[in-house]
Amino acid sequence: MRLDTSRAPVSDTGTGTRGSTTTRFGRTQQAPGTIGAGRRRVRRWWRRNRRKMRRTWRRIRETVTPTGYFVAGIAALSAVLGAVFGWVEAWFVAVVFAVMLLIGLPFLLGSRAYLVRIAVDRTRVTAGGSVHLTVEIENAGARPALPATAELPIGEALREIAVPFIGPRGSADVPVEIPTASRGVIEVGPMTLARRDPLGLVRREITWRDRHLIHVHPRTALLPRGTSGLVRDLEGASSRRLTDSDLSFHAVRDYARGDALRHVHWKSTAKTGSLMVRQYEESQTARAAVLFDASRAEYASDEEFELGVSVAASLGLQAVREGRERFIASQWAPGRIRPSVDGLEELPSQTPTQLLDSWAELEAAEEAPPIERLARNLAESRRPLSVVAVVTGSVPTPTRLRRAGVSFSEDVRVIVLRCELLADPEARLVDAATFCTIGAVGDLPQLMMRGGLG
Repeated sequence: MRLDTSRAPVSDTGTGTRGSTTTRFGRTQQAPGTIGAGRRRVRRWWRRNRRKMRRTWRRIRETVTPTGYFVAGIAALSAVLGAVFGWVEAWFVAVVFAVMLLIGLPFLLGSRAYLVRIAVDRTRVTAGGSVHLTVEIENAGARPALPATAELPIGEALREIAVPFIGPRGSADVPVEIPTASRGVIEVGPMTLARRDPLGLVRREITWRDRHLIHVHPRTALLPRGTSGLVRDLEGASSRRLTDSDLSFHAVRDYARGDALRHVHWKSTAKTGSLMVRQYEESQTARAAVLFDASRAEYASDEEFELGVSVAASLGLQAVREGRERFIASQWAPGRIRPSVDGLEELPSQTPTQLLDSWAELEAAEEAPPIERLARNLAESRRPLSVVAVVTGSVPTPTRLRRAGVSFSEDVRVIVLRCELLADPEARLVDAATFCTIGAVGDLPQLMMRGGLG
């Protein structure tokens, strides 16, 4: 016998309807398990999409400017006042401000398919010059791009660049000139392209990562080659230390056990009848040290500090160009977070470019040991030095400068250069050290040519 299942009765237990219960009066109620399943689905959806929601909300918050938030707040407050008190004026203000926000939204529309590249003609320049860069903007989209305003950070300043209308697959070059009046490091980029409405209520930004570092080197003076006192011959200048093997002959002495036979002086041996050997004066190459006082308190002004940097950079650059052994130090070095134990921070000087980059990055030290203590630490460091140039400002007294000069031994040539802006150049010998006063970086080669440092 065949049964007609389409007309089967519904069970009273509620198994015929999944997730619901049928009452005796024929009404259906939602089962408690269904509510929990719905909450679990909501939680799963929130876990999957919470990052997108937060990112979307962050974009909305970044799109509205502070002025836009003020207008939106006034519109909401006016709507509340109009609804509560029935003020027509409040409704009018709410409608007007809401329309202002809506009118600003179309200004955010447009193509985002920009390809931006910053081309710099050079990344190193001397203070007082300029750098020319070109912002190359290409529209990679198939739709035209409306004019916009780009913001390009240049150091601590923010330069606004007007981006013209660019057609589909078109490009535009925007030239920008950067003056480099003072020494330092200028960071160019990243560029931000902004679209905003005329009232400044809404704003949309796109940032590119292209950035460049421009090193502005200090002004330096070209010093005469082979200047007395600062540069010596490549084969070395004789010192007062005696040795058994070198270039500068000093005298002969009696043979001692262990002396090499090649140093026997046979003519003296024939005259005296006993073995005599040669004795030499130890020769040394020009191991120059430039000690720069980077303490801002030792200079009367920022211009005087820059003068000291130029003088020290000129001396160090001359030593690098002539291939001399050198030690260039200050109270602060680029990249150091904590000062060294003796306060001496060596600047990289493998090449002229590396040295000038270091001087461009150098900043004034606010808390640093005095220059006389640095000179004493340099003298006690046991570095083999033959010439030491100490560069400082006009604040240190002559007594302090003499203390810095007498810290070194007699076989070390000490030159103390006191930088005083617009002062007359002067050089004098005090306590076996040469003290010079420099008012401009151009005075340095003049003093050397006149023998002031010789």
